[in-house]
Amino acid sequence: MSHNGYITEQEIQGGDDGPLAGRTVAVKDNLSTEGVRTTCGSDMLAEYVPPYDATVVERLKQAGATITGKTNMDEFGMGTTTETSAFGPVENPAAPGHVPGGSSGGSAAVVAAGDADLALGTDTGGSVRCPAAFCGVVGIKPTYGLVSRYGLVAYANSLEQVGPIAPTVEEAAELLEVVAGPDDRDATTRDATDHGTDYEFAAAADGDVEGLSVGVPTELVEGAQPGVREQFWAAIDDLEAAGASSREVSLPSVEHAVEAYYVIAMGEASSNLARYDGVRYGSPGGYEGDWNDSFARSREDGFGEEVKRRILLGTYALSAGYQDKYYRKAQDARAWVQQDFDTAFEAVDVLASPTMPVTPFELGESLDDPLRMYLADANTTPVNLANLPAISVPVGEADGLPVGLQLVGPAFGEKRIIRAGSALA
Repeated sequence: MSHNGYITEQEIQGGDDGPLAGRTVAVKDNLSTEGVRTTCGSDMLAEYVPPYDATVVERLKQAGATITGKTNMDEFGMGTTTETSAFGPVENPAAPGHVPGGSSGGSAAVVAAGDADLALGTDTGGSVRCPAAFCGVVGIKPTYGLVSRYGLVAYANSLEQVGPIAPTVEEAAELLEVVAGPDDRDATTRDATDHGTDYEFAAAADGDVEGLSVGVPTELVEGAQPGVREQFWAAIDDLEAAGASSREVSLPSVEHAVEAYYVIAMGEASSNLARYDGVRYGSPGGYEGDWNDSFARSREDGFGEEVKRRILLGTYALSAGYQDKYYRKAQDARAWVQQDFDTAFEAVDVLASPTMPVTPFELGESLDDPLRMYLADANTTPVNLANLPAISVPVGEADGLPVGLQLVGPAFGEKRIIRAGSALA
C-alpha cells in the first residue's frame, strides 16, 4: 500500500461465523500469529515466525474475522510517529505528508485508508489513542487487565494493553467485545464482572449523555495548540448540547507524568529486550570473538537508534546507585497520578482532554528531536500510569489536520467512555 501500513500482507482466515464474520481486521506486528512473520518493526526479528497465536488473535479467528496482515509500527513500540520502523515510515492517509502517530500507526493508517475494516494496536503510553487522533479514527485503550497480553511482544509490561481501532465508536466497541475477557495464560487479566460491569460494550454506544458530568483537567488543555483547543471546546459544547455538563478539575500530578512514564517504560524495556542477544532471539550474526562481543554486535546491528536510546536510559535508571534516585521516584509519581484520578472521579463521571496537544507532525520533522516526541505524549501517558480506560474520538480539524478528543473513565468504566464518545463519533 502507498502509505506503507503493512509489514506483512498475508490473509489469515477465521471461522465461518461469529460476530466478526465477513469483517477484515489488521493486527499490529507485535502480536504473535502462528506461521506468520511477527517482526515488531525491527531487524532483530525480521525473520521471526511464531509457533503460536496471541490470545487476541485466537479470539479474532473464533469470531470469524479475516486477518489481513501485520501492520507497521515503531520498532518494539518505541515512538510516537511510526517512523522508527526498520521497514520504513508510515504516511498518514488522512493527512498526506504527515505522520500517522505511533506506535500503532500502521493499524490506524490501514483503517483510515479503508484497507481493513478494523485493527488491533497496543497502547503503552498512548500508542492506540495517538494514531487514532492523528488519522481521524477511533481508538480505545482498555483498563489494564481487561484484554489478555498473552502473545504480545512486550515493551513495558505494567503499562501496555491491546486495544481496538475502528472508523466509529460502535465498531471499536464491537471489536473490544471480541478480544476482552480473562485468560488463564495471562495472570494480569481480570474479569470485568468482578468489578460490577459486563462485556456488552457495543450496546453502550447509544450516544445518551443526559446527566453525564465531564471533568476538564486544565493541565491537559492549556498546553495544546490553539486550533486543537478550539476543536476540543467545540466538542465539549456538543456534549453539553446533548445533555452533559462540564466543569474544570485539576490533576496536579500530570505535570510529572511524562518523566515518570519514560523512566518506568524504559526500565521495563531494558529488562524485556535483554532476551534479544543473537542466541535466544535475533540474528546470531556469526561474529568472531567472545560471547560478549557477539552479543553486542547482534544488538548493534539488530536494534535501531530509538530502541538503543531507551535501553541505555532504562539500564541507567535501574543501575546500582540510581534505582532509588530515578525508578523508585517514578513509581512514587505513578501512585500520585493514580490518586489524582481517583479524587477527580469522586466529582465527575468522565474526564476529557485533547488526545494529542498537537496536530500530526510532518514526516521527518521530529526524528532529530526525540524530546519533542516524548513531550507530545503529555495527555496520554497519565492514563497508562493509572491503569485506566480511555477512548480517542475524532472531533474535526485544525489547519486541515485531524484532531482527537480523549475521554477517560474509572477502572472498568469502558461502557461510560464508549457512551460519551458515541455522542461525538
